[in-house]
Amino acid sequence: MTFEQMGLSEGVLKALTELGFEQPTEIQSKAIPRLMTDERDFIGLAQTGTGKTAAFGIPMLERIDTRKKHTQALVLAPTRELGQQIAEQFKAFGKHLSKINILPVYGGTPIMRQIKALKNPQHIIIATPGRLRDLIQRRAVRLDKVKILALDEADEMLNMGFKEEIDDILQYTPNDTTTWLFSATMPKEIKRIVKQYMTAPFEVKINAQDKVNTNIEHQYIVVKHANKTEALGRFLDMYANMRCVVFCRTRLDTQALAEDLVKRNYKADALHGDLSQQQRDRVMKRFKAHDLQILIATDVAARGIDVDDLTHVIHFTLPEDRAYYTHRSGRTARAGKKGISLAFIGGKENFKIKRIQNQLGIRFKKIEIPSISDVADQKIENWCTEILEKRIKGRIPPPLLEKANTLFGNLSKEELIMKILVTELEKLQLDSNKDLNAPEHDTQPFDKFRRPKSRDRSFKKKQRPKERRKFKPKKKKRR
Repeated sequence: MTFEQMGLSEGVLKALTELGFEQPTEIQSKAIPRLMTDERDFIGLAQTGTGKTAAFGIPMLERIDTRKKHTQALVLAPTRELGQQIAEQFKAFGKHLSKINILPVYGGTPIMRQIKALKNPQHIIIATPGRLRDLIQRRAVRLDKVKILALDEADEMLNMGFKEEIDDILQYTPNDTTTWLFSATMPKEIKRIVKQYMTAPFEVKINAQDKVNTNIEHQYIVVKHANKTEALGRFLDMYANMRCVVFCRTRLDTQALAEDLVKRNYKADALHGDLSQQQRDRVMKRFKAHDLQILIATDVAARGIDVDDLTHVIHFTLPEDRAYYTHRSGRTARAGKKGISLAFIGGKENFKIKRIQNQLGIRFKKIEIPSISDVADQKIENWCTEILEKRIKGRIPPPLLEKANTLFGNLSKEELIMKILVTELEKLQLDSNKDLNAPEHDTQPFDKFRRPKSRDRSFKKKQRPKERRKFKPKKKKRR
């Protein structure tokens, strides 16, 4: 089914054409026609990067009645970044519709500014659970006339501890509100929400085998932990056009890696929960403007990152949950492009690669870390190509050209090229020539449960206890 066959308005179709949407994704083709007219609750199970925002955003916009001056639809999202991204996409989809007021509200920004904005009629509110509950308690927002409620990334909201906030918010919505729940997985808490707040929902589930984008090539390298940063640097030096998000497990690791890369003169910055909203916005603005080559982020902070031209996603540390691997790798290969998901693992972590392969039905390819000679060869080739393509006509003042000819006049062509190459090689700072590829050990994942060696006292043979002698009272001495 095409977008034209879904019964969308001319304004939305025009906006989709301008945004470059050609064919709907699987979740969009199954969700949009039903959500356009059906009053029945809906569950959409699909991974990040499958087009879920358009799947619920387009029908939500089509069902808004701009003549009514109250909140008609509510979207809950787990993070500020995702809330902002949803609001931006909604505004893009509804660009040619009659004026629909859309307001994102989230923590990290002054609440009084949002309270002031809520005094004007807002047709759609996009909110994080914590900030929305605060606004409800301050009586700054009313949800008693909400007709549509969408829960986006519902499983992630529960993972982040928003269970109580979601329960509180849902108590303020009318009983006849139509609920649309979108999630990557279906844990017990999601099932509880479905049972408590939804009535006979229609469910769409994207095939689990198709949830990892087929345009993504999955690779891994084996490297010691101490050499990971240098290995990352070699990939960045090797591939000049590389734009990537690097995932770390903790905020401290994220910040430390970003600072280390900046010291090595790479254009990098960190995105994590300790940053203020203003700092996070500034980092994302620089990354989208190509002022940064590398964005280092935690899993939670990366929610809502939507950049179409990422060449790589790098797992500096692999996640324990397969769903997080899918979320991470889904940041690349968007809009029909190809991308690479590269995992950095230790010598005894190859069982994690095997586990992800089996769980997600994908295949990893082991690659080697580039050597210093490979990096130098590629950098010099790029440098020479850049010089050859330089335009020189009318860009050099004659006196400067004459001076350079005088200073270099006694050098042969070969000597001049050698001196220029030495100067460029010194700039590259390619000092360490060691091989960073670590050996790979085929260690089983359950080694830690093996019986300890016999030196452990708990596994020594029990010795036969010595027989206790019977107590005999001493005889009293006679005086």
